Amino acid sequence: MPFIRVDWFPGRTLEQKRELAEVLTREFARIAKCKPETINFIFTEVGREDWGRNGKLFCDAYEYENESEPEP
Repeated sequence: MPFIRVDWFPGRTLEQKRELAEVLTREFARIAKCKPETINFIFTEVGREDWGRNGKLFCDAYEYENESEPEP
């Protein structure tokens, strides 16, 4: 039973999540040669204050010009 996990910053719309869920499932099934109904996934939204890189929290060290396009 495949399990796909996506960790990312908050900010995606429900429609974006729906589209990504459909595409991830379809393409994973195609490439892995498994049935789509066996594929599970979870989207986990992690705040910038809870995510770090290179010893620094994103909220302290990294700024993004367009908040509507969250990173990573």
